[in-house]
Amino acid sequence: MKYSIIFAAVLAALALSACNKPTVVTPTVVTVPVPGPAGPTGATGSSGMTGQTGASGATGSTGDTGATGSSGGKGATGATGEPGKTGGDTVVVIPPVPAPAR
Repeated sequence: MKYSIIFAAVLAALALSACNKPTVVTPTVVTVPVPGPAGPTGATGSSGMTGQTGASGATGSTGDTGATGSSGGKGATGATGEPGKTGGDTVVVIPPVPAPAR
């Protein structure tokens, strides 16, 4: 019993010392200035000067005339056809035309 009270006291001291004690932080107030209304618009600036005009380019030269083409050659003469064959034994019969009725 004499050790139990001492043991309980040491255990309580260790348990309470292990607790996390929060640190008190006092908030700092930072004052931020708010911008005022916008001022009047400034005057319009003057216009700039006009630039110089560039020089005109030189005119190009005229091209050469093309060469004349060669004339075509004369075509070859075609082959001569075979002579025609004479008639055979064909007989043509022409029926007589009846006289008109009066």
